[in-house]
Amino acid sequence: MSELVIFDNHIHLSYRGRHVEAVKEFKKYGGTHLNFCPYTDVRRIAREKSYMGCYEEGIKLAKEAEEKSGIKIFLTLGPYPVDYLKLRETIGREETLQIMRRGMEEAAELCKEGVAIAIGEIGRPHFKVDEEAWNDSNEIMKYGMELAKEAGVPVILHMEKATPENMKEIAEMARKVGLKEEKVIKHYSPPLIKPEENYGIFPSVIAKEENIREAFKKGRRFMLETDFLDDLKRPGAVLDIRTIPKKLRKLLQQEEIGEEDIMVINKDNPEKIYGISLD
Repeated sequence: MSELVIFDNHIHLSYRGRHVEAVKEFKKYGGTHLNFCPYTDVRRIAREKSYMGCYEEGIKLAKEAEEKSGIKIFLTLGPYPVDYLKLRETIGREETLQIMRRGMEEAAELCKEGVAIAIGEIGRPHFKVDEEAWNDSNEIMKYGMELAKEAGVPVILHMEKATPENMKEIAEMARKVGLKEEKVIKHYSPPLIKPEENYGIFPSVIAKEENIREAFKKGRRFMLETDFLDDLKRPGAVLDIRTIPKKLRKLLQQEEIGEEDIMVINKDNPEKIYGISLD
């Protein structure tokens, strides 16, 4: 698998975690490219009235890991949706809305500059919240979609578990602001690969072996992710950073998939959706 492209579409890294060593391990097992979504710090955001400090730290972290590992690391930047709840509690609703909208704008500018390839992970809390939080989160998410359309990049969505019903809802939201459905990537997606399951939204499938198998049975219109957390207190959570190269190698050796399958989901699809080169 040395000449194959192996792309993990959603990971986190932290100076308090394994950082460079985690990326080196991804490389050791055959990984070639990563899409990194930096953590946000609510206390810092409330103090600075901006997400830019968090973004800049993520940019620095990615650059260091890339230089020390030789792995190409792409960046996805945006205000994490659960931040809304913590910010509203500390600084109030109006200022929270202003800061999160500004966070979308800051991320969009960095996308326009070529620093990041997508706005994300944005969206709405993945658990039950009050009506005000739900409505505000949807409005902030829609604003992110509008800015993504202007910047010519996708959005990566964090939300409740994907179903055909909420994928249809999100697709309609994207259409209303003029963002193509395929430019909306569902983070942590189950294998909803068929058009009648995702309504054009692009699934980033969480790379459990059963998910990978089911996804390939349905088609090749998906990407894979581990949502690796880089948390020393929770080693290997959500999935270990080695997972995608290990699982794809196993399925290739068992002749359940071919090299062309691997290249479509790891190279062709990311290049098309993000407008990047993975050569």
